[in-house]
Amino acid sequence: MFGKLSWAAIPFDQPIPLVTGAVVVLALLAILAWVVIAGHLPYLWREWITSVDHKKIGIMYTLLAMVMLLRGFSDAIMMRSQQAIAFHSQGYLPPEHYNQIFSAHGTIMIFFVAMPFVIGLMNLVVPLQLGVRDVAFPTLNSVGFWLTATGALLVNVSLVVGEFARTGWLPYPPLSELTYSPGVGVDYYLWSLEISGVGTLVAGINLVTTVLKLHTRGMTYMRMPMFCWTTLASSLTIVAAFPILTATLAMLILDRYFGFHFFTNEAGGNVMMFMNLIWAWGHPEVYILVLPAFGIFSEVVSTFSGKPLFGYRSMVLATMAICIISFTVWLHHFFTMGAGPDVNAIFGIASMIIAVPTGVKIYNWLFTMYGGRVRFATPMIWSIGFMVTFIIGGLTGVLVAVPPADFLLHNSLFQVAHFHNVIIGGVLFGAFAGYTYWFPKAFGFRLHEGLGKFAFWFWLVGFYVAFMPLYAVGFLGMTRRMQHYDVAEWRPWLIVAGGGAVLILIGIIFQIMQLVVSIRHREELRDRTGDPWDGRSLEWATASPPPAFNFAIMPDVSGGDAYWAMKQRARQQGLPYNEPTYRDVEMPRNSPTGFMSAFFATVMGFALIWHIWWMVAAGFVGAFATFVAFAWRDHDEYVIPAAEVARIDRANLQQRRAALSLAGSL
Repeated sequence: MFGKLSWAAIPFDQPIPLVTGAVVVLALLAILAWVVIAGHLPYLWREWITSVDHKKIGIMYTLLAMVMLLRGFSDAIMMRSQQAIAFHSQGYLPPEHYNQIFSAHGTIMIFFVAMPFVIGLMNLVVPLQLGVRDVAFPTLNSVGFWLTATGALLVNVSLVVGEFARTGWLPYPPLSELTYSPGVGVDYYLWSLEISGVGTLVAGINLVTTVLKLHTRGMTYMRMPMFCWTTLASSLTIVAAFPILTATLAMLILDRYFGFHFFTNEAGGNVMMFMNLIWAWGHPEVYILVLPAFGIFSEVVSTFSGKPLFGYRSMVLATMAICIISFTVWLHHFFTMGAGPDVNAIFGIASMIIAVPTGVKIYNWLFTMYGGRVRFATPMIWSIGFMVTFIIGGLTGVLVAVPPADFLLHNSLFQVAHFHNVIIGGVLFGAFAGYTYWFPKAFGFRLHEGLGKFAFWFWLVGFYVAFMPLYAVGFLGMTRRMQHYDVAEWRPWLIVAGGGAVLILIGIIFQIMQLVVSIRHREELRDRTGDPWDGRSLEWATASPPPAFNFAIMPDVSGGDAYWAMKQRARQQGLPYNEPTYRDVEMPRNSPTGFMSAFFATVMGFALIWHIWWMVAAGFVGAFATFVAFAWRDHDEYVIPAAEVARIDRANLQQRRAALSLAGSL
């Protein structure tokens, strides 16, 4: 009745996952009990779980990313501590557990930290920057988020029910085939990513449509903020690349479940085809993550330098060039696998060429800062830390793009250091800059500056202490994913790297403290103007946090840096304020479609992993019924009366005037 599921799936003989899982389950039950007993469940259901408001969905994406960051970092610190002590010994993690840890770490950090973080910020900000009320497909937006959350849930369930993959964050065959991985670990991986991949794909479709089709008056493409351009490029890459991932994993599922031979060693299977397909998705994925971060840095550097972004058109061109060239470099991930010198040379050259538009962006940010009055607020120092760190990561990337050098460094810790140099220094620093920068817009109060700067410095120094030694030990010949080792020369470097992980942990603790302190002192940190940073784009033209309809009157844009131009015009001309004519606003109704789809996807995913076929059928019927109910609904919008719009807008304007008057009198 329950397929392969039995009590043997619970790791009673492994204290670390058992205790950790028990603590997590008890904590979740305690939170759920508190929510129900305190009477918060109706509010959560009405305002968050069923919400189709792009701002709330963006916040939930970001919250998911930050929770999963804690989960992924716990794996990282276990790996670093294991390698620091596993000299001439087995350490404290048995090999089968260690293999699951490094596989889960990579999977979580890419798919459930970096992806939700950037998609969350794009969801929150892009409609505001375009001067529109919501994304193109609000209910689909909710479906995308909840499917992503389903994937994250299944990965975490594997901690206490069964096991996770031991193959690494990409399940290379033949190791991931049923012959060599007969357990459910690879199945957890496959179904988690198939479900969350659908969520990511619909988010990409939604954002592409939003950026291309929804604009306020006068917002032409060449007047869009740079973050909108990088969102467009990233989302186009999602739409083109994620079907490759979905199809590749589907073929591996067919191999494991039905005895097909796409990637087996026999009966016509081709392991190298998996490598080509997975990296045809995998390298564009790097730019899916880093392009939105580039957009964040563009907004932050321009705002805190008090200048328009230098070379706007060249930045647009560089962004779209990266979007295209990212699909021509995938083979540099396996130069050593026999494609031949001609093919290797072509992909090596392409891999160097893609560094050129990235270099254009670095110079444009530096020229934006040059001659400006730079304010070193927390978002800005994250941006400066990124520039220094990402340049190092980019240079090491160009190095491994040279095939002869890659033959020496392939599969070594040098590559691990390079990858983290790019993802932490680029994506994660960008996400933290955007989180700090737009937090007042989302919640109406700023984050504590002092604690934010402490967090930055521990993250920055911790990163260098943790990963620069890995470059050295990679040159010394240490391959990645080693559970123990016997080479004495490696150990000092690994001990230092473990110390760097501790510094990063302190940085994370400061970020948690920053959030807690900021919430407790939110009235002192309150943003009453809607524009705490003297911003330049339209998200700062509305209240903090914005009302459900974003703008009472749709903005009229006449050039780049739309809100900056409005402020300058008002200051110079001193025009009297004439109250506009308010009109009714139609907004999409909340819908449980996303949550219910995710619920049934979770049931189906878990059942497919454990071969519980009746549960698969029940989950499919429930998901189908959910979509039928959504398709047949009669009323999908509600009207906010003009009087209510006017009341909210007048209160916002009154609060802004009071805050500006107070600032002027100081």
